[in-house]
Amino acid sequence: MKVLVIGGGAREHALCRSLSLDPDVSALYCAPGNAGIAEVAELRPVDALDGDAVTALATELGADLVVVGPEAPLVAGVGDAVRAAGIPVFGPSGEAAQLEGSKAFAKDVMAAAGVPTARSYVCTTPEEVDAALDAFGAPYVVKDDGLAAGKGVVVTEDRAAARAHALACDRVVIEEYLDGPEVSLFAITDGVTVVPLQPAQDFKRALDGDEGPNTGGMGAYSPLPWADPKLVDEVMELVLQPTVDELRRRGTPFSGLLYAGLAITSRGTRVIEFNARFGDPETQVVLARLRTPLASVLLNAANGTLDAEPPLSWREDAAVTVVIASYNYPETPRTGDVIEGLADVAAEDGPDAYVLHAGTRREGDAVVSAGGRVLSVTATGSDLAQARETAYKAVARIRLDGSQHRTDIAAKAAEGR
Repeated sequence: MKVLVIGGGAREHALCRSLSLDPDVSALYCAPGNAGIAEVAELRPVDALDGDAVTALATELGADLVVVGPEAPLVAGVGDAVRAAGIPVFGPSGEAAQLEGSKAFAKDVMAAAGVPTARSYVCTTPEEVDAALDAFGAPYVVKDDGLAAGKGVVVTEDRAAARAHALACDRVVIEEYLDGPEVSLFAITDGVTVVPLQPAQDFKRALDGDEGPNTGGMGAYSPLPWADPKLVDEVMELVLQPTVDELRRRGTPFSGLLYAGLAITSRGTRVIEFNARFGDPETQVVLARLRTPLASVLLNAANGTLDAEPPLSWREDAAVTVVIASYNYPETPRTGDVIEGLADVAAEDGPDAYVLHAGTRREGDAVVSAGGRVLSVTATGSDLAQARETAYKAVARIRLDGSQHRTDIAAKAAEGR
């Protein structure tokens, strides 16, 4: 099977790494990719938002499957263009991807499907914003309705800050604050059959102790020893299957990866958000634990034959990933800094730890930073404590001037809290 992965972040590196280990994959390409992905896949240049260009590349390569990684190409309908050429695509249509592309659309789908979520208002004027903020009170939760690369959400006690964020957006969703720990649960679906993956927890805030601004994610771990063993079954019944059924009922079937961001509240499980693709950094830890070869699962989802796929098999190991970000992330990150120590991780910690590239590029013989979140260091172990120790040993081997990372990823869970 020839597989083309579209994208160039740590999520796509994790996907490419898993696919490169699959014996059914005879050729693996990534466009545009990054310096790390080049070690496991052949890179090709492409404008990931240009459906015609992606289709032409897939046709040229004779791809049997195209996996669209990032949200922006999915919302732009890149998958539709490739499917129209008769090539199987893992990823929803542009219409179905509005589940992530528009918070208001997602709320409407959840209301119709009876999916439990936070009460909310959609606001387009200052008067509506003020009324919604007053209705819910602090902490204020304000979400840009559109795509914002994981940074369109403000959660704050400061009403002025919440209002300023709302007024900077064309349309916002203002909703009640949900208490309790957060969980990420992925599911692969062909629009009818839904196959859940293992749950993970990520860390959105930039600083230790969940302080600082929201980011795209600073680390993650799986499994969740504190979670109810029935959680996955509950989310399947209350959230994932009803959402897939509602989208099919509307004539916009969702095929691909459905990501549910959940809050385990005092009143039960509630949906915080949906994504229409693998989440970063949770993908890194979930795929590190997946034993089943990935390619056939994705192809069956693309072809509408997911019910023929045998049950997924999982490793007992725990996995932890720690994101290394560039100086001044998430504000205006500095780029172009040389990254050193990558070979040391491979030599000293492999295969228990490995580095997945996010914002990197190659300049001559050097690998340099090219974005805010630069690398994800992923490690496995017999339990979370061991995986965490291995991950941070590997992080310490990497040298990037001015870089930052959280030191408390999975700390509470590893201690049984």
